[in-house]
Amino acid sequence: MIRLDDLQLFVQTTDAGSFSAAARLADTTPAMVSNAVQRLERELGARLFVRSTRSMRLSDDGERYLPHARAMLDALAGGSRVLAESRGEISGLLRLSVPSDIGRHVLLPWLDAFQEDHPAVTLQLRVSDRSADLHRHPIDAAIRYGTLDDSGLVAQALAPDNRRVLCASPAYLAKHGTPRQPDDLRDHNCLCFVWGDTVHDRWTFDMPRGAHTVKVSGNRISDDAEITRRWGVAGYGIVYKSGIDVIDDLAAGRLIELLPGMGERSPLNLVSAHRSQLTPAVQRLRDFLREKLKTPGNPSESR
Repeated sequence: MIRLDDLQLFVQTTDAGSFSAAARLADTTPAMVSNAVQRLERELGARLFVRSTRSMRLSDDGERYLPHARAMLDALAGGSRVLAESRGEISGLLRLSVPSDIGRHVLLPWLDAFQEDHPAVTLQLRVSDRSADLHRHPIDAAIRYGTLDDSGLVAQALAPDNRRVLCASPAYLAKHGTPRQPDDLRDHNCLCFVWGDTVHDRWTFDMPRGAHTVKVSGNRISDDAEITRRWGVAGYGIVYKSGIDVIDDLAAGRLIELLPGMGERSPLNLVSAHRSQLTPAVQRLRDFLREKLKTPGNPSESR
């Protein structure tokens, strides 16, 4: 008979890439994970992983079995959710992907509050500025900025009117002066962000005559949005960030807004791969975050 905990550890090993990484996620030992996978292989009469001293990957049988293993675990979790919902509760695993800056500085305390309100929910949080493949990775929802290119994804608006904000520290402006129009940025040190393999060094602004794009440059580039914000606060250059990301820095005077009213739209969405993933927990989180983002002083409300 197949044990559900063995099935869970098989899926975790697949996602984590090794017995040791899966053991850390499950708070157990690599030996326990290895034993669980071997038990499952004996029950199935198939080898699920191809192992060597340096690497491990799914076998052909493992590739074929994995979607069924996920389906069994999802069905089990779904049954628990149905019973919880009948009692007016939400429960189960909620797998969420969020960008680094808003994740650490805005969402983290809100997610703590959400779990306090819903203690039966287990949150699995992925914090990264790399865009997760929602069709392939085991993620229920992702929080993303901008208009979606993939029409196959399901987007639920959280802050549809959010805009980007051009800003710099008082120290930088005192030393280098203040740009008065977008084209002035060519003479300033602009701190750029890498998304995927692309350096976003073409900054677009909403002008009275339409969108205007400026090619900028600077001596610091990062694929971590939080680092670019920290560089801006430290006085190393000008940043062009989502207003949500820098609202606390603006309020505290660590950053000064430049060219107000010209920032391009940067809507914030909760995104899922398909509608079947819009579970009660995802929908409750969506409503919770919408309310938080409506609080006074939020850039999405004031711009």
